[in-house]
Amino acid sequence: MIELGNPKLSVRRQCTLLSLNRSSYYYEPCQETELNQKLMRLIDEKHLERPYFGRRKMAEWLVKEGYDVNYKRVGRLMQKLCIEGITPGPKTSKPSKEHVKYPYLLKNLCINRVNHVWGTDITYIPVASGYLYLVAVMDWYSRYVLAWKLSNTLDSDFCIQALKEALKLDKPEIFNSDQGVQFTSGKFTEVLKAKNIQISMDGKGRALDNIYVERLWRTVKYEEVYLKSYEDGEMAYGELKNYLKFYNEERQHQALKYMTPREVFSSRELIPGNEIMMR
Repeated sequence: MIELGNPKLSVRRQCTLLSLNRSSYYYEPCQETELNQKLMRLIDEKHLERPYFGRRKMAEWLVKEGYDVNYKRVGRLMQKLCIEGITPGPKTSKPSKEHVKYPYLLKNLCINRVNHVWGTDITYIPVASGYLYLVAVMDWYSRYVLAWKLSNTLDSDFCIQALKEALKLDKPEIFNSDQGVQFTSGKFTEVLKAKNIQISMDGKGRALDNIYVERLWRTVKYEEVYLKSYEDGEMAYGELKNYLKFYNEERQHQALKYMTPREVFSSRELIPGNEIMMR
């Protein structure tokens, strides 16, 4: 949509009108080799099956599968995928040292109503030319996906856009995320503080603290992403838009007594047995 050489509107002005970060317009992501893209797909699938695999175990598994890799290469690819083994270990996550970290507020909490806790996370989406990143904001009790965004970069802007879009629908008592730089940035947390929302962040190396968004990723990938080969970002966006609409409005959940996430979120109905007891 950007028109180069427009005599009336500079690129800067066009980006502002489109709410597009100018750096995103000029950014050209470095392409991974075909082999690395294949390894990333295998790592991503294995992580969903064995989330406790760190870079060393993942490397050992890939070697057994016939790939000549070491744990350093696997670690770099896992970092690009925004995944890590759930077992705590040295330097498994790299939050910004300058950003404020907030305590984990969900320990021993019984989540028993809509808008009690929202959560967010980022995952990797493969496309023919490389990969994209998907962020989602979810209400844990109803499993309703309030907002989501795709991006070709890992800056905080697309996460903030998803958060603001979700807050147009309602607001939670507690908002939970990991300690990634996208969520610890002042720009992100200020949006929450302005709404008087309590901020909770997972402990380092504790991926299961955000387990309900992790389950969402598993569902999205096995029911949608891995069944198709997205040619580009436009195709990925269109297919994910259709699937997440189906997930919210048609996909019944056993834990919700076979109601859909939208039905539970909209009605605020309390589902017997759907209380979530955190540890």
